[in-house]
Amino acid sequence: MTSQAIVSTRTRAAPLQAFWALVLGAALVIAQTLSAEAQTRPSTFADLSDKVSPAVVNITTSTTVSASAGPQPMVPEGSPFEDFFRDFMDRNQNGERAPRRSQALGSGFVISEDGFIVTNNHVIQGADEINIEFFEGGELVAEVIGTDPNTDLALLKVESDEPLSFVPWGDSEEMRVGDWVMAMGNPLGQGFSVAAGIVSARGRALSGTFDDYIQTDAAINRGNSGGPLFNMEGEVIGVNTAILSPNGGSIGIGFAMSSRVAQRVIDQLQEFGETRRGWLGVRIQDVSADVAEAMGLEEVRGALVTDVPEGPAMEAGMESGDVILSFDGSEIEDTRDLVQKVANSPIGKEVRVVVFRDGGTETLRVTLGRREDAETAVPASAPATEPVEDEVLGLTVSSMTDELREQLALPAGSEGLVVRDVALDSEAYEKGLRAGDVITEAGQEAVGTPSDLEGRIEDARDAGRRSLLLLVRREGEPRFVALSLEQG
Repeated sequence: MTSQAIVSTRTRAAPLQAFWALVLGAALVIAQTLSAEAQTRPSTFADLSDKVSPAVVNITTSTTVSASAGPQPMVPEGSPFEDFFRDFMDRNQNGERAPRRSQALGSGFVISEDGFIVTNNHVIQGADEINIEFFEGGELVAEVIGTDPNTDLALLKVESDEPLSFVPWGDSEEMRVGDWVMAMGNPLGQGFSVAAGIVSARGRALSGTFDDYIQTDAAINRGNSGGPLFNMEGEVIGVNTAILSPNGGSIGIGFAMSSRVAQRVIDQLQEFGETRRGWLGVRIQDVSADVAEAMGLEEVRGALVTDVPEGPAMEAGMESGDVILSFDGSEIEDTRDLVQKVANSPIGKEVRVVVFRDGGTETLRVTLGRREDAETAVPASAPATEPVEDEVLGLTVSSMTDELREQLALPAGSEGLVVRDVALDSEAYEKGLRAGDVITEAGQEAVGTPSDLEGRIEDARDAGRRSLLLLVRREGEPRFVALSLEQG
């Protein structure tokens, strides 16, 4: 081979070598990345458990349960046991049972070295005595500082001669579905126990207005209530509260109240001994698609105001039929979103509330009150009209009379249209309207006679609406219902 040929071959080989070097380098980077990602999964929870265990406690409560005279034993006459049972009942004060002690078990965790302890309200509710058992040994009696049944949280306090081990709060908002978590507590009364899993879902609502639960598949059983749910840094991101189970045991669906909610509640209980939530002073419902269409809303979101009793919102000029789109600079998605934002706002703060009204938006300034002090006011009433009856939109409606007010137990002077009957095959029936309901507004205007309702229907049709918004009251509780106008 000539020298020129040798040079040419080497020249062709250089790019090939560079290519394989690039491939091998890329493979090495990928392998290192995968290795690093694999290492994010803990090989053991032992170090984390050792770190936080001293701050987790078992809680035992004792309650005196009074027992009045109950059913007496039935012994056949002439039975050889007849005299025995008669003597036994006589010795027990003629059948009256003595009070008995009932015990319950739960969990908790220490949040300060001076002895503040967090648990669930249902763990200590009604207890005469609360005993705290510590992981490292020893027991102390606790007193209740404050409770919040709305979030099922409670704050206890123990007195200790030595500083206590405690755990810090973490930020539940940083948790992602799939993140590792560890639960600790006293499941089924078995003492200190650890369970690991992942965040299965966030933002779960079970039954409460202020719910913000983290769902986890870490094993949570009875007795775990009030215990902490930790992130991998040993911070409390949830308070174990409930399980979803057909048999009372863990099936991999547990719920912990998020630290976002819990920390604020506990801080208030520690400072005031009670909660202090902001109060807007309105009754609200979610905006459905048909309600949005009936009102001319471009988006199906916000909180529809059904009633404005005396309070902060009324003083600011808010009206029934307004749709709250923004609160204190934050957009409102639905009623739950609004309730939580208002509750988390300071009492006495002046906030801007943007409402949709009459096809446009208005900004109101509302000074928030305190929810716990709120009192419901009775709306003003107007004189009744002469009784007239008609059938419209599947409803048989009548103007108000004194007799109807009495039958429906309405306040004197109550106004509106009384629903006398609802066609079973009508949209009105499907949407829950029933005889005895009172329609006070149609198309966001007051109605007192069937002719008023007919007029609102014609107005809506002339405006190109496909549905009509009704404000309906049942036993004093208002709600909006949108009925299609594409019917007789």
